[in-house]
Amino acid sequence: MDALQIKNMIEAGLPDATVEVLGDDGQHFEAMIVSPSFAGKSLIQQHRMVYSTLGDSFEGAIHALALKTSAPR
Repeated sequence: MDALQIKNMIEAGLPDATVEVLGDDGQHFEAMIVSPSFAGKSLIQQHRMVYSTLGDSFEGAIHALALKTSAPR
């Protein structure tokens, strides 16, 4: 899995989001996601929303995904 695939999966699941995914070793990634859908949600809820967009393909495909999520200001 690469950064573009992760970005595309998150955008498909959260179409109102602005997504940037960094990582070039194929296993460690960092994603910054800003979405109006996160408004009023806790950080844990936001992260669960992102992980749900990745589904089962996330399991075993990458070693680490660091998330930074927020609602637009």
